[in-house]
Amino acid sequence: MIEANTPHIPVLLDEVVAALDPAPGSVIIDATFGAGGYTRALLDRGATVHAFDRDPDAIAKGREWPEHSAEPQRLVLHPRRFSEMAEAMQEVGVAQVDGIALDLGVSSMQLDQAERGFAFSADGPLDMRMSQSGTSAADFVNDAGEGQIADVLYQYGEERQSRRVARAIVAARPLHTTADLAAVVRRALGYRPHSNQGRAPKDPATRSFQAIRIHVNGELDEMANALTASEQMLRAGGKLAVVSFHSLEDRMVKRFLRAASGGQSTTSRHMPERLDDHLPTFEKPGKAIKPTQGELDLNPRSRSAILREGTRTGAPARVAA
Repeated sequence: MIEANTPHIPVLLDEVVAALDPAPGSVIIDATFGAGGYTRALLDRGATVHAFDRDPDAIAKGREWPEHSAEPQRLVLHPRRFSEMAEAMQEVGVAQVDGIALDLGVSSMQLDQAERGFAFSADGPLDMRMSQSGTSAADFVNDAGEGQIADVLYQYGEERQSRRVARAIVAARPLHTTADLAAVVRRALGYRPHSNQGRAPKDPATRSFQAIRIHVNGELDEMANALTASEQMLRAGGKLAVVSFHSLEDRMVKRFLRAASGGQSTTSRHMPERLDDHLPTFEKPGKAIKPTQGELDLNPRSRSAILREGTRTGAPARVAA
């Protein structure tokens, strides 16, 4: 899947900072704090950062940063979902911000901790919960019906043989570890990683792990709510930078920016429709940005990353705050 124990390297860091273009005194939301890579660069540029993360481990590490305890406080931590950013900022008296960074998906820290159960590169409990609470991946695969499992694998993992995999999961229950689940998926799809000469094909368990993780954490609904909140929170001229890692996320971001800038209405059930008589709330977006070969060589985890950026107009948000 992804190389274990890879040091945390912020993906498209220079490009994200350039897109946000923070000046000293800017107020920026880092909606996915993680290991703090973007936040560190933004603080170094003189910005005040409001950092969100539902993972208590990430928040605990952030509280050790000197900017968190400084006067005035330049790092404000919010231990909550990024879909709640508008409410959280209202609670601390911030009406609008200069920029918002969204780095979607699972963080390197989470992937590298086998006990968190996000990856199958090292065996661990079948967990996958970003918040470390609520329904786990094990709960889902052991309790859900075969039809629901198949739907999740197809919708969120784009697994063409989702019904076959779902039948195999139900037949093999109970499943307790990441190795258990990966083995079931591989057998169902006839995957033999060492049967071919040269580089083996991509492990098909990756798709199922992605799908179950997205479902357990409600990631696409979270993302849709975060994009709507970004439209509410950004001042005129404010910048939005979104890094996604798979096609479902990227399509949602692309459709959101297209609809918000006056393009075709979105057809995603996750996103609000554009009102034809509403002024564009974002300028027309430029082309997506991908990692350079130099970054790919340094950080293989960046290979699927895509950055899309938007600039807020002065039009009222399509959904009232």
